[in-house]
Amino acid sequence: MPVITCIEDLKRLHQKRTPKMFWDYCESGSYTEQTFRENSSDFARLRFRQRVARDLTGRVLESTMAGEKVSMPVALAPVGSTGMQHPDGEIHAARAAAKFGVPYTLSTMSICSIEDVATASPTPFWFQLYVMTDEDFVDAIIERARAAKCSALVLTLDLQILGQRHKDLKNGLTSPPKLTIPNLINIATKPRWALGMLKTPRRQFRNIVGHVKDVKKLSDLTAWANEQFDPKLDWSKVTRIRDQWKGKFILKGVLDAEDAKMAADAGADAVIVSNHGGRQLDGALSSIRMLPSIVRAIGDRTEVWMDGGIRSGQDVLKALAMGAKGTMIGRAYIHGLGAMGEAGVTAALEVIRKEMDITMALCGERDVKAMGRHNLLVPEDFEGRWA
Repeated sequence: MPVITCIEDLKRLHQKRTPKMFWDYCESGSYTEQTFRENSSDFARLRFRQRVARDLTGRVLESTMAGEKVSMPVALAPVGSTGMQHPDGEIHAARAAAKFGVPYTLSTMSICSIEDVATASPTPFWFQLYVMTDEDFVDAIIERARAAKCSALVLTLDLQILGQRHKDLKNGLTSPPKLTIPNLINIATKPRWALGMLKTPRRQFRNIVGHVKDVKKLSDLTAWANEQFDPKLDWSKVTRIRDQWKGKFILKGVLDAEDAKMAADAGADAVIVSNHGGRQLDGALSSIRMLPSIVRAIGDRTEVWMDGGIRSGQDVLKALAMGAKGTMIGRAYIHGLGAMGEAGVTAALEVIRKEMDITMALCGERDVKAMGRHNLLVPEDFEGRWA
């Protein structure tokens, strides 16, 4: 295994070992990619306060997220087509997360099915739901998540209409990839990926294929998926799904304080401040810039977490210091997965944990739950003044 010192090391290996269309799917945003870029770059505007001459023994990173004990306040975010970044990718990620003691969230648009992951994972995981116009499918997949003993349902709110991602259109993104001459030439340069894909039967969206009438092949699936994200999703549907699920209920994709209040009213056990990794509304503010206003609006009513742009343990600590009770990472662990499978996901989590531990200590803290605004220097205009 190469020496891994940061997420950037894993990112380089990921790009080297994964076909171009799936690398681009991971490392891209919608339209101009302004929000995608600023999700990460805005963290650099926040600075830590260095504190000295303090007892730094017995440091603690353990916390809880939605009542579950976690080894650090970090969960693996739902990422579609994870099984195309690495063969059986969802299974590898779920196993790594379980062994590390952090939650894993399986996407509706996963390559490995709920049942595949439930069979392979040593602990319960969370399931992320996209609301489709096919209500029978939605009802059935909620019941499948319950049968698999998923410990929380994560309902994504910000994908009623699919944002345009130029690279995906230009690459002709599909799962599995269409065997065009450019794709075959590119895949030939990724022998480890290609061999792994040949060995696994999991090469399409197994939560959908075989579970939806008349969806049996790639062309059927593409047509179905393009028409299915529900543009009529509203708060009445959110509460209906909450009542059907009856368990831990998490709402993801909130980027406005008024919407956050509605999410809290809907009974969310946690609200995730997120802009879908910059893949939906380009030109929206970054998650870290919107986090404080949402914490002020609902932080005394429910847990507020943050997702988007986190590439280091320092970023996690900055989010916590700005008021988040937990965080989600997506691309950071996907880079590990694409680089080295389960071992790469573990490496990504180890990088983040070590960075959190050392940085927290140098800020003068011994318990991650003590991180707050007193640990940061925040620009006066960080949240911005908008007419």
